[in-house]
Amino acid sequence: MRLFSFPNPVNEASARLVAAGVVVQCAAFIVFREGWQLIPLAYGFVARVAAGPRFSPLGQFVTRVVTPRLAPNHRRVPGPPKRFAQAICATLSVGASVAWLLDAHAVAIVLVAMIAAAATLESVFGFCLGCVIFNRLMAWNVIPADVCEACNDLSLRWPKVADRVVADQLAGDQLAADSATS
Repeated sequence: MRLFSFPNPVNEASARLVAAGVVVQCAAFIVFREGWQLIPLAYGFVARVAAGPRFSPLGQFVTRVVTPRLAPNHRRVPGPPKRFAQAICATLSVGASVAWLLDAHAVAIVLVAMIAAAATLESVFGFCLGCVIFNRLMAWNVIPADVCEACNDLSLRWPKVADRVVADQLAGDQLAADSATS
């Protein structure tokens, strides 16, 4: 395993728990408005983009302490979209840090609120906004398909859904064939 690599696939429970930790960090910053609070927030995102949970204290706590104590069967999701989502939040958190240093406190608060909103969607509903953007960019061929083969293959993520889609397509093909011969 390389030192700076991102896990693929990603344990969805761990991703959601890290997002919950991010929500707490963002809420603390918004309430207390202390610039130093942006340091662990920004560092955590940059560390997770660079190497997954390896250098992130929050990521280490979640993957080594919390997640192992949960039910053993965790859903695995593709890593590249999660890394992309982390990169968006790294950009926002570093931007918030710079804004805070430049006395643009309102800008910093808005940027952190954006992170909090996205992290809340991930932690509470399992909806990864960055992943949706990643998949849209793949659909528009901005991100090459080979970056995340699993993102295009439903059978890897939802085997029952994929089986049903294939069955429906086969049934539709058979119906069309039967209509054509009648």
